[in-house]
Amino acid sequence: MARITHGIACSHIPVLGYAFDHGKEGEAYFKPAFDGFGWTRQFMAEEKPDVVILVYNDHASAFDMKIIPTFAIGCGELYGPADEGFGPRPVPPVEGHADLAWHIAQSLILDEFDMTIINEMEVDHGLTVPLSMMYGHVDKWPTKVIPLAVNVVTYPPPSGNRCWALGEAIARAVESFPEDLKVQVWGTGGMSHQLQGPRAGLINKEWDNRFLDRLVGDTQELRHIPHIEYLRETGSEGIEMVMWLIMRGALGKSTKALHRHYHVPVSNTALGHMVLEPVDGTVPPSPTLEGNSAAAQARIA
Repeated sequence: MARITHGIACSHIPVLGYAFDHGKEGEAYFKPAFDGFGWTRQFMAEEKPDVVILVYNDHASAFDMKIIPTFAIGCGELYGPADEGFGPRPVPPVEGHADLAWHIAQSLILDEFDMTIINEMEVDHGLTVPLSMMYGHVDKWPTKVIPLAVNVVTYPPPSGNRCWALGEAIARAVESFPEDLKVQVWGTGGMSHQLQGPRAGLINKEWDNRFLDRLVGDTQELRHIPHIEYLRETGSEGIEMVMWLIMRGALGKSTKALHRHYHVPVSNTALGHMVLEPVDGTVPPSPTLEGNSAAAQARIA
């Protein structure tokens, strides 16, 4: 059966994409940021996941104020890079894994998560920058990708607890897929940053590193952080870190850190990156499907 082998957290700062695309990785300003991904690129070359479930937020490329899905899963075959105002990034298109994506969508909906299913969309820097950080310059991405978009742009975003629970439900879905696949779950966005207003440029190193600390081990404290704390301590865009909790929830009861990188500033933003491995991958059973054999069998079918 399919199995989740690792989780990766990574900021998706757009200027990293710009620097990457224009060969600036070695420049004095950018080099410390990019150096933190050397370990991970070697790890990815050795690990070779078949599929990445990539949790990110769209930046008005696929969705705008007309349609604001809280959780949306891409079930298509191919996703091109979006034009974000300066033309599409010069990176390969993203190949999906439609069979696994549809299986996950069915399982999540039967687990009582109201998912929006997307068959056609373009993906922006929220998804493509992490791929560039992990794989470098390639002609084709070495893995298939299932995009999972989360609304953290317009209030109300989902709670950290809901995101963690969604990760647990994703783990149940993956484990019930019969094909032998190595799957990773990535959570992107963050860390502390505010892009506008009197607090523009806010970075909270201490809070960020406490957050990274609590991704490791068996604590579930992070799922209970209220929105107001993200806003107060990490700026208006710090709420993106709830997407990391989907990744963490998918890894089960306990984790260990294989690699950690934190650097400031990158375009007035804190850069965070971590590679996690499940120690005890046990995920709680669905509270909604427990004992509901008909629905449970439908989810697994």
